[in-house]
Amino acid sequence: MNLPGGIRVKLAVALLAFVVAALAGAYVMIVPSLERRLVEAKLDELEQATQLSAINLPSSAALFDSAALEDVVRGLGGAFNARVVVLQVIATDPVTLAPLADSAGVPGGLASNPVALAAAKAGTARARVTRNDVEYAESAAQVLSTQLVLLFSSSLNDQLRTVALVERRLAYATIVALAIVLSLGSIAAAVHARRIRRLERAANRIAQGSFDEPVIDLGDDELGQLAEAFDRMRIQLAQLDTARKEFVANASHELRTPLFSLAGFLELMADEELDEETRTGFLATTREQVERLSALAADLLDLSRIDAGRLRVEREEVSLSELARNLADELQPVSERSGRPLRAEATTEVWALADEERVLQIARALARNAVVHTPVGTQVTIRARSARDEAQLEVEDDGPGIPPEHRVRIFDRFYRVEGSRASGSGLGLAIAREVAAQMGGEVSVESRPGRTVFTLTLPADPLLESGRTLATTAS
Repeated sequence: MNLPGGIRVKLAVALLAFVVAALAGAYVMIVPSLERRLVEAKLDELEQATQLSAINLPSSAALFDSAALEDVVRGLGGAFNARVVVLQVIATDPVTLAPLADSAGVPGGLASNPVALAAAKAGTARARVTRNDVEYAESAAQVLSTQLVLLFSSSLNDQLRTVALVERRLAYATIVALAIVLSLGSIAAAVHARRIRRLERAANRIAQGSFDEPVIDLGDDELGQLAEAFDRMRIQLAQLDTARKEFVANASHELRTPLFSLAGFLELMADEELDEETRTGFLATTREQVERLSALAADLLDLSRIDAGRLRVEREEVSLSELARNLADELQPVSERSGRPLRAEATTEVWALADEERVLQIARALARNAVVHTPVGTQVTIRARSARDEAQLEVEDDGPGIPPEHRVRIFDRFYRVEGSRASGSGLGLAIAREVAAQMGGEVSVESRPGRTVFTLTLPADPLLESGRTLATTAS
């Protein structure tokens, strides 16, 4: 059922229900127990008085003197604040009683009293009884060596009034508690409702693309933690939105530049009389621009596949040593033109269990990153090595390193290091890390001035590694 008024009313009603349940439980635990204990205490008192009086009653010299007996029972009644009746057993089957003396002066009133009848049979009896809508505690006992039954009867009005007083006080306390709880609960619920509405407004702002205003809640409870989570989400979305805008601008530039170049070269080739050397140069430049466009399209396609969960990788034996040597040969012309020496260190065979094409894609991205984004003269090394149950491919350079503020974000999508050497779409390292994760590996970086190492870590092929170890041992 949806209650009107939102969470404020729901919280207040829930708190009221909790208090009512708690007070009802307290009533069930306290009132019946109190009443039972008070009645039992009265019965214990009467039973003790009855038995003591039954022992001492035969010692009276005028036991069967009516006037003397009346004085005795009146004295007992006054002493124990109870109605005292002496009854004589005149028949046993069935038990029949006849009153001899009554401290209340009521003739024949208790001849059929069930407690007295039970005592005539069993010797003693006690019970809580009701006569004329009044409750009594009664105790009876046979008088020793006689056919007499002594009955003590005392009203439970005082005890029941005490219980009724406790009930009234508990009812008053319940009303006061409910009023206090309703007031405090409404205030607390209103405070929480305001906090929740602030979070709702913040969420709406974020949903509308406004990331400037922080989400603030000073509470240290779950709502405060939720506000902190919202603010972290706001910051991440703001960063992602900024990166997206930068990527759109970068992608537009990356697309516009080669397209403009292609259009210009095609126009020149169509309209001008070009010699063969110039035409060959134009074709080479055109091919480079087409490759640039193809690389950007491939990055975007891989990114879309990763996001859609449709990027498929194979699990096969891959020689990282051979891959490092082949990649060094492939990039040698680029490194020579750019003035950054490139070499491979792969003297021992290192086998990984991965997708060879994807591993080459990642290694190529890491190596190109080192060749393009470092100063002229930087030495770049591609290295394959084993580490425990892992196979690693490292790309190391002795350049100036990556600043710490960029190091923590270089694997973010669309992120580009600012500076004269920054280029590309900002997707290469992000795609490399996510493709590595698809193969059960990871890409990490360590950087300091003079040494930067990008490491691709993959699961080692256990069969080939164990075979290589056995072969080494045998030799």
